[in-house]
Amino acid sequence: MDCFEEDLVNALREIVNGSNWQCVGTASNFKSQCTKIYSEDGEHIVLVHTNNDRYWAMDSSCPHEGGPLDLGDIEDLGNGKLTLICPWHHFDFCLDTGESSTGLQNQVYEVRVVQGNIYINTQNALSLCPIPENDMVSFGRLLPDDVKSTPPEDSLCFWATKILLTPDPNEKVALTQEVLQRWNSGKITDVGQASPPAQPSRKGSLTVLEPGKIKRGKGGTLASRIALLHSLANIEQWAIDLSWDIIARFSSLTLSSGEPLPRQFFSDFVKVAGDEAKHYHLLEKRITELGSFFGALPVHNGLWQSATDTSHDLLARLAIVHMVHEARGLDVHPQTLSRFAAQGDESSVQVLEVIYSDEITHVAAGLKWFTYICSKKLGIVCQRSMNW
Repeated sequence: MDCFEEDLVNALREIVNGSNWQCVGTASNFKSQCTKIYSEDGEHIVLVHTNNDRYWAMDSSCPHEGGPLDLGDIEDLGNGKLTLICPWHHFDFCLDTGESSTGLQNQVYEVRVVQGNIYINTQNALSLCPIPENDMVSFGRLLPDDVKSTPPEDSLCFWATKILLTPDPNEKVALTQEVLQRWNSGKITDVGQASPPAQPSRKGSLTVLEPGKIKRGKGGTLASRIALLHSLANIEQWAIDLSWDIIARFSSLTLSSGEPLPRQFFSDFVKVAGDEAKHYHLLEKRITELGSFFGALPVHNGLWQSATDTSHDLLARLAIVHMVHEARGLDVHPQTLSRFAAQGDESSVQVLEVIYSDEITHVAAGLKWFTYICSKKLGIVCQRSMNW
């Protein structure tokens, strides 16, 4: 057998004998530059293909704030080095090593093409389509259930669902502030249960683009500062919805002792929702003061992907949204603040300082309840899922 045949046989033998190699399809199926490959463990992969039929694979979620790398662009650094650019904040990741010039590291996977089939080296089953949740109970996961509960009127979950279905952001803010006051004063006492919507409502006048198409300002000009504040306001609107979604979606979760989640869990996230509503109001007001309005620029709904990906797993929701996304938001805050300060925009600086102070408590809330649930060991044994 010639050298080529021997290499082919050895490669096939390694793939057959090694359980970690997963075939994702024939090379002819992957004409796009980036393709999202779904993994059974939820850590999805982006397969990158270049015109010279080279392939790379890495985690599809940006390790900075979870941006969708499968919507990113490829840049050539020269010397054959290519990077994948996150569409949200333009973090770069070397396709060969996963390293970023920012110091972050993304997970990369070995890729092989054998007889026209593409194999990725990972222990998890892969699919070109989303992998449905199985019917098994697992730690921190929900039991799929076709039964959807209707929350009693004036329960916390009734209002959570109502707010999620409210498209106007100012009405969403007003309702959130009202429910916060009524919950804290004891006028709303029942948590209830609910089936939250697959995605919150938005005004039809908003122009929604893919995350990679949104141009975020850097704060160097008035237009740039408005663009950055507009982007932050969009994030805060989604943050309001994420807070109400965690309340409604996990309202019937039961711990191993048979007890529901403590009432303080819901109180903490009502407070978070109130903070996010305050943040949106402050940002929207500042945008107006600068001569623009929310909705004047395009927005994206990429942040809701985190809610979709963690819809059946409270621990994942707490970890990804509160202990990763919000924590990394704190990391970039000083740089954002300095950009506005450099332009003498003291009013915007004051708004950002309020947001920064509150976001610290949101990270703490996520860590608090993540630790609490983990301390119960196999604490979650039953939950009726509020299906998407």
